[in-house]
Amino acid sequence: MNHTIRHVPEGGVTFEAFCTAPNCAENSGPLDDQEAAQAWCLRHTSSTGHDVFRRVVTDHARVTRDE
Repeated sequence: MNHTIRHVPEGGVTFEAFCTAPNCAENSGPLDDQEAAQAWCLRHTSSTGHDVFRRVVTDHARVTRDE
């Protein structure tokens, strides 16, 4: 049996940014807008000088059986 996996639009997409500076546990939290996550990084860098982030994009997917 073959299957297909596709993005589920109604599930949405979330964007998160995590500061990777040593001893910094700050993160943007899940946001619905990529620009909001980027703006968080810019503000965090401005206030701390930290300049490297891990960015995570999460979506939802559905697997269906091919006919």
